[in-house]
Amino acid sequence: MKAAYLAAAILALAPGLAICDVIDSAANGFTVKTTVQIQAPPAEVYRKIVFNVGDWWNPRHTFSGNSHNLTMESKAPGCLCEKLPNQGSVRHLEVLAAAPGEKLVLSGGLGPLQSLAVTGTMTWQLSAVEGGTKLEVTYAVGGYLATGLSTWAKPVDGVLVEQLTRLKNFSEHGNPEAR
Repeated sequence: MKAAYLAAAILALAPGLAICDVIDSAANGFTVKTTVQIQAPPAEVYRKIVFNVGDWWNPRHTFSGNSHNLTMESKAPGCLCEKLPNQGSVRHLEVLAAAPGEKLVLSGGLGPLQSLAVTGTMTWQLSAVEGGTKLEVTYAVGGYLATGLSTWAKPVDGVLVEQLTRLKNFSEHGNPEAR
């Protein structure tokens, strides 16, 4: 509970920072949460998340090396999918619920998690705040890995912080690399 109050205080004092937290981590899974404040209304941020995913997603975190091969559908049972060469494709996450401007719930394992015996639920919660949108992304992953899943929490958290920072930069400056 103290961590939540501290994160809220930091977010209020430094709205440019993405606040990340490994909520829990164990052999059978982990939960990470990233919070960022974006200077744009929730409906606009939601549209950029869904319809401009290829503009802000880091291409290093794709199978094709090109983030513009990504598409996201704004309804269930849609997907965050990627086109690959030779008519190939990857379903990164399945859309479970979509409430434009408010919430997006996805299911699946991102990147290397796909090849493990795990499943994950990623919830994007958008809230109107003074000056724009508070975006909270929580990703809970559970399953089996002989060596345990706890070592995956920090790297996954790092990737989500990077992606949300890029989304923030794209939403506010039109450039995911902006500082």
